[in-house]
Amino acid sequence: MIKTGGKQERVEEGQRVDVELLGVAAGEQVEFKPLLLVDGATVLSSPADLAGARVAARVVGETKGPKVRGFVYKAKTRGRRTWGHRQRYSTIEVTAITREV
Repeated sequence: MIKTGGKQERVEEGQRVDVELLGVAAGEQVEFKPLLLVDGATVLSSPADLAGARVAARVVGETKGPKVRGFVYKAKTRGRRTWGHRQRYSTIEVTAITREV
């Protein structure tokens, strides 16, 4: 499990995940510190156990999330406003999960 952009994602090697925009070009490598590491029956969660653990990933590209449309209306004053938002994400592919002993 990694933390990026204020959110936590459960990842495995070879998995593709959409995360908050990283500002890194496609094809570059990024590294994350895991919050939790599960390897069979072994579970590592304390900062001392995870000190040497790393999750390496490759940025595949960028995608966009669903379009969100909003409408604000104020009664009696005829005040109205529409707004829209579409979140951009970086798509990463997890290449390796390593743990140094």
